[in-house]
Amino acid sequence: MNRIQTKLREDKKLLSIYFTAGYPNIDDTVTIIKGLEKNGVDMIEIGLPFSDPLADGPTIQASSTQALKNGMTTEVLFNQLKDIRKTVNIPLIIMGYFNPMFQYGVETFCKKCQDIGIDGLIIPDLPVDVYHEEYQAVFEKYGLINVFLITPQTSDERIRYIDSISNGFIYMVSSASTTGTQSGFGEEQTNYFERIGSMKLKNPQIIGFGISNNETFSQATQHAKGAIIGSAFVKYVTNADGIKTIGSFVKSILN
Repeated sequence: MNRIQTKLREDKKLLSIYFTAGYPNIDDTVTIIKGLEKNGVDMIEIGLPFSDPLADGPTIQASSTQALKNGMTTEVLFNQLKDIRKTVNIPLIIMGYFNPMFQYGVETFCKKCQDIGIDGLIIPDLPVDVYHEEYQAVFEKYGLINVFLITPQTSDERIRYIDSISNGFIYMVSSASTTGTQSGFGEEQTNYFERIGSMKLKNPQIIGFGISNNETFSQATQHAKGAIIGSAFVKYVTNADGIKTIGSFVKSILN
């Protein structure tokens, strides 16, 4: 069984953290992954930086720009992660845009992920029907779970289609905006969370976008299996001692 599927079976609310590979410094990637696992994070999304990150807010866009300046590429990331499974056991997901994967070669990319021990991919700009028709067989050949995003604007029909071809979790975007932090969720978002919950989907949902503290984590996980934090963590590691004090950040979310 894929590590993501195993983790989703645990009787707890899950915390997933996103960070940008190669940021703040090119060699920080493995240090951050180890620090997050050591401090109780359940899953990690490793951001593969891209020059035109349409779904990302200003914080993650800036981190991607810096990571690219630092020299981060697909090949560099794979080299950094080649021994990661000697020390890290939790699910690892690469989140990125389709163009770098396509340029690398989709099957070659997927095989490399399997060799390293990557469990899944999140590709915001790969349409679900294109994935289903052209790439699903390749992903499954290499044991990779593809995670799809839904928003408050996604139709019930589309959500059920996504659910039917998914075998991990569904990434519930909390709002139609780009990534970023907010102080709490309003009635409109709560209604959306409840609407998705009432659909009784076969795949659990994890909520992302706008989760930044214990309050928003608690609100999100009332309605879903877990929550994803991205921008708030990227901001945190931008600080001089951020990477050294990852435990403090995780504790502030969970306690």
